[in-house]
Amino acid sequence: MTDHKYRCTACGYVYEPDAGDSPSGIEPGTPFEKLPDDWTCPVCGVGKDFFVPVIEEA
Repeated sequence: MTDHKYRCTACGYVYEPDAGDSPSGIEPGTPFEKLPDDWTCPVCGVGKDFFVPVIEEA
C-alpha cells in the first residue's frame, strides 16, 4: 500500500492512493498529501479539508 486512505466526511467516498483518481488526472500511487490543493471529492465536490484518514485495524 502506497499511503493511507482518506474518507470524505461529507459523502463517504474513500480516496485510495493505489488507485488514484484517473478522471481528475491523478495517477495511481499518488499519496493524499500530494494531491493538488484544488483537488475535490469526485463524488460530492468538497475540498481536501473535508477528508479524514481511514484508520484500519489489523
